[in-house]
Amino acid sequence: MKELQDLAQLLEQGQSQKVLALTQQLVDSGMSPQTILNDGLIAGMAVVGEKMRNGEMYLPEVLQSAGAMKASLAILKPHLAREGAKPRGKILIGTVKGDMHDIGKNLVCIMLQGAGFEIVDIGLNVEPQKFVTAITEHTPEIVGLSAMLTTTMLNMKTTIEAIVAAGIRSKVKIIVGGAPVSQKFADEIGADGYSRDAVLAVDKVKQLIGHTS
Repeated sequence: MKELQDLAQLLEQGQSQKVLALTQQLVDSGMSPQTILNDGLIAGMAVVGEKMRNGEMYLPEVLQSAGAMKASLAILKPHLAREGAKPRGKILIGTVKGDMHDIGKNLVCIMLQGAGFEIVDIGLNVEPQKFVTAITEHTPEIVGLSAMLTTTMLNMKTTIEAIVAAGIRSKVKIIVGGAPVSQKFADEIGADGYSRDAVLAVDKVKQLIGHTS
C-alpha cells in the first residue's frame, strides 16, 4: 500500500513531522495500528538498520529516524493496546553504575520498540541491586547492560554477580553492549550475548528470545 511505503520512506529520511502526520492520518482512516507498525514503521527502521550496518547512514541520521519512530509509536501505543496487540517480549535495560552515557542505550531501546518489544528503561548509573529489584518487579525475558567507559564496564560483571546472588540468573538472558565491550569480555563475565551496535542488538535479542523474524 502506497501510504505505508510513504511512511517507511519518511521514517528512513527522519522527517518526524511528516511521519507523525501520516501516522495519525492512517489511524484516523481506520487502518489497523498493527499494520501501520509492521508494514510502515518496522519496515522503515529495517531499512535504516541495514543502511547503518552497511555504512550508508551514520549515527546522527539514525537518531533522527529513531526519534521519528518514537514519536509515531506514542500515537500508536494506545490503539495497539485496545487492539490487544501483544509485545514480542519484555526487555529491561539500563546503563551500569558510574556511567552517565545514554545515546547508545536510547537508540537500542527505540530499535527494540520498533521491532515490537516492550521496553523497561531504568536509566543511567544503575546500581547492581536496582537491576535485581527491577528484574523481580518487571519479570523481563532479557536484561540489557550498557557501558561506554572501560572503567564502568567492570560494573557489568558486578551486576551479573548480584543477579546470580539473588537467585534469579536462570530467569533472564543478559546481553551487554557499549564502545569498550567485546564478545570476549561478554564471555568472561557470563553474559548470554553481546552486540556492538543497536541494529545487531535487535538481532541478538530475537535470537535469545526465540524469534526468527
